[in-house]
Amino acid sequence: MFRQRTIKNLVKTTGVGLHSGRRVELTLRPAAPDTGIVFHRVDLPEVVDLPAIASMVKDTRMASVLQEGNVRVSTVEHLMSALAGLGIDNLHVDLNGEEVPIMDGSAATFVYLLRSAGIEEQSVSKQFLRVVKAVEVSEGEGDQAKWARLEPHDGFALAFSIDFRHPAIDSTSNFAEVDFATHSYVKEIARARTFGFVNEVEALRSAGLARGGSLDNAIVMDEYRVLNVDGLRYDDEFVKHKILDAVGDLYLIGKPLVARYVACKSGHALNNLLARTLLAQQDAWELITYSSQAEAPLAFRQEWKLA
Repeated sequence: MFRQRTIKNLVKTTGVGLHSGRRVELTLRPAAPDTGIVFHRVDLPEVVDLPAIASMVKDTRMASVLQEGNVRVSTVEHLMSALAGLGIDNLHVDLNGEEVPIMDGSAATFVYLLRSAGIEEQSVSKQFLRVVKAVEVSEGEGDQAKWARLEPHDGFALAFSIDFRHPAIDSTSNFAEVDFATHSYVKEIARARTFGFVNEVEALRSAGLARGGSLDNAIVMDEYRVLNVDGLRYDDEFVKHKILDAVGDLYLIGKPLVARYVACKSGHALNNLLARTLLAQQDAWELITYSSQAEAPLAFRQEWKLA
């Protein structure tokens, strides 16, 4: 059978929250089969558990934020993206603050941590959520329209269009498509960094956002150009980061998706709405298992190597 997966060993790191600007310690621990991904706020008088599921997302301003009562865990999307990319089903994530550290602004550090911890198969079948009928959500009209769609596909693929109308972004590709049957998540998506604009920093910080942002953990642009001395990691890094975010946001569905995702100018809010809309339309999906990895689509075999 195609088995569920967790990590072999505990691993930890420290970093700064992109939006809070506060230093936080992150600990990743193995979890039993059928646990799912669960975040734990361990800095509180009593530990608060926040399962990584779409219905727990209560804020999508510049990040996907899980919330239980007044307790929050912010910016989960990059870690969730790495977990999806490596096929990890079960994990405990301990935090001594309210935000997952931003690290270098991509998912690459989390991929490294997870691989360093080792990935191990468990004795229970992995469940996949297969989309059998297209589901779409949208916002706005005309040039302002944004939309995202999930449609049937024998594997996992994503296509994304962006339109920021900024010289530095417009000089790169505004469209990217990846099919994980032929593309590598680790090589082609995981290193894409988040990005922002100097002229928005003051407004974001006054709203309590981007307080930890810097050239070390984001692509930063002025009115005309990228300010990072080393430039871009990919020619299409901007749109690739939007795909990275989407992989993480969609993993909040709780199962790996057998589907194709297509989106135009989508973000955390629309991605979460799409996940919730899909789950609410029970005739649009089904849960499946594969009797062996060889039976599964190639998208779920070529990258998910044990480490």
